[in-house]
Amino acid sequence: MSSLKISCIAVDDEPMALNLVESYIEKTPFLELKTKCSSAIEAMQYINEHPVDLLFLDIQMPDLTGIEFSKMLPKNTRVIFTTAFDHYALDGFKVDAIDYLLKPFDYAEFLTAANKALKWFELLNGKTKQSEIVSKEKEFLFVKSEYKQLRIKLADVLYFEGLKDYIKIWLKDEPKPILTLMSLKSLEQELPETQFMRVHRSFIVSLSNIDVIERSQIIINKQRITVSEQYKTKFLEFINNNSLNL
Repeated sequence: MSSLKISCIAVDDEPMALNLVESYIEKTPFLELKTKCSSAIEAMQYINEHPVDLLFLDIQMPDLTGIEFSKMLPKNTRVIFTTAFDHYALDGFKVDAIDYLLKPFDYAEFLTAANKALKWFELLNGKTKQSEIVSKEKEFLFVKSEYKQLRIKLADVLYFEGLKDYIKIWLKDEPKPILTLMSLKSLEQELPETQFMRVHRSFIVSLSNIDVIERSQIIINKQRITVSEQYKTKFLEFINNNSLNL
C-alpha cells in the first residue's frame, strides 16, 4: 500500500452530493480531506491560502462553473470532475482532468478515479507531494502588525531583518519597515526557496531584488548585507547557477 497522502477538497453546491464525496474520501486511506466547499468561489478562497493536491469538483454550480474554476487552478493541482451531465466529458478532458465521475456513482467508481490520481502523484518527481511544490509558488503572506493582519506581496519584499523576537519587513518604495512579532527561523520555513535565501543570522534576502554583489556583501536598495560564513556556500551556489559564462 502506498504511503503517499494526497490532500484534497470536495466542491459541490448540492449538500447530499458533497456529503457523499466526503464519506468516500474519508474511507480512502491515501486521501486526506482538508475541507469541503459549496461553491467554486469558496474553494478558490481556500486554495489561495492552503494549496492542495486534488479537487473533487462539481461542474454545474452558480456564479462560477467547475470547468471555469479548473482553468484558474495552480498549474499542477489536479481535478476529478463529478457531475450529473455526461455532455461535459469533452470539456473535462480538455482541461486535463484526471477523471470524470458521472452521478450517481458508487464507491467502486470513486476509488478507481482516486487510484488514477494516486498513480499520477506517485510518478510526479519521485513521490514529492504536489502541495509542497505549489506552496513554493505562493505570492503573498499575511503578517500581524499593530493588531492588524497585513497582506504582504512577496514580490515587493526587499529583505527581512531579524531583531530577537521581531522581524522588520523592508518593502519596495516604503521608507519604513513593517514590524511583526515572529522569529526569522519560523518565517524562513514559510518562504519559497526559489525566491528567498537566508544569508545571515539576522537577514533573509529577496534573490530577485539583489542589485549588486560585492565580495561578501549584498547590496539591496543601497542597504549592505553581509553574507556570513554559515550561509556562504549555498549563496555561492546560487551565484554560480545564475551567472552568465562568457
